[in-house]
Amino acid sequence: MPQFERRKVVGTDLDERERKVLEAVVRTYVDTAEPAGSRTVSRSFGLGISAATVRNTMGDLEDKGYLFHPHTSAGRVPTDQAYRFFVDRLMEPLEPSPEERASLQRELGRTGSSAVERLVLHATQALSLISNELGVALAPQLEEAVLEKLELIQVSSSKVLLVATIRGGLVRTVYVDLPIEVPQDALVTVTLALNERLAGLSIHEIRRTLPDRLRDSASDESEQELINIFMQSGAELFDLQSLDASKLHLGPASVLAAQPEFETGERLKELIDLTEKRDLLASVVGNREHGGRLKITIGSENDSSDLSEFTLVTAEYNAGGLKGVIGVIGPTRMPYEKVVTIVGYTSSLVTRVLAP
Repeated sequence: MPQFERRKVVGTDLDERERKVLEAVVRTYVDTAEPAGSRTVSRSFGLGISAATVRNTMGDLEDKGYLFHPHTSAGRVPTDQAYRFFVDRLMEPLEPSPEERASLQRELGRTGSSAVERLVLHATQALSLISNELGVALAPQLEEAVLEKLELIQVSSSKVLLVATIRGGLVRTVYVDLPIEVPQDALVTVTLALNERLAGLSIHEIRRTLPDRLRDSASDESEQELINIFMQSGAELFDLQSLDASKLHLGPASVLAAQPEFETGERLKELIDLTEKRDLLASVVGNREHGGRLKITIGSENDSSDLSEFTLVTAEYNAGGLKGVIGVIGPTRMPYEKVVTIVGYTSSLVTRVLAP
């Protein structure tokens, strides 16, 4: 299961008592969604100090930016900095329970196929239901993907469908407009020529060298017309990564909407608006640097202000030598130990299922 990066400098300004009180506040708020009061912390966590001492310590933590004090409550709530301290200095990911493992394995088994996107879609949905967060995933990055085969399918007299099968089970389709009607036998001949000259190459290499590779590949005028389209527009036709920019998989948002943070109409609207910004989410998720580790960004740490009230936990999975991303989005009040465990296990499971 992927490890995650710990930032050892976080919390170095805290003494031992402050660390214990802060952990107690974080755990209390995560469990209850209610601001933590000094009496609750003192009674529930056996810290060996009085409620008054806990209250004073919480005040110190507020001064240092780890807690804040809602106007309507006597208790305190963790800040992004407090969650970062908890994640980096206190959290110890667990092993997923047998029930969680079985549920994820069962959901992936339901696909009846090793096709990447079908598996990832089912994994994303299962991840949502088990973690109670919003599952999110992207298909693998395709620039270094290897083309397995191409098909040209006649759709009409002026249009054909280009079907590109990528090594690892991905399939991409692009419509190609034709300036003239191309006979079926010419379509077959050009398909054979494309496969002979392009199969086994990376998408990046195809885009870079397509005109040179297709020269002298046609034997008559109709074939040449079709070959010319690929020579002139090949960089766009094989820009498969741009097609993936909007291919974002999301789990059911209803799981997240049931959490206390979204009880008000305003917060629920923010959640709905976020799920509709698929290009934004695809960009945020796709641009994360994992370095083989699980990545956690909390609130204001996220690159987009649209995610300033959310935590994003993601890990990479592998498919035929390519890397995709899977994880969850949820409020910053998140059971981090459970979520990190489930995201890490899911990414590893998807990789195992997709292994050649």
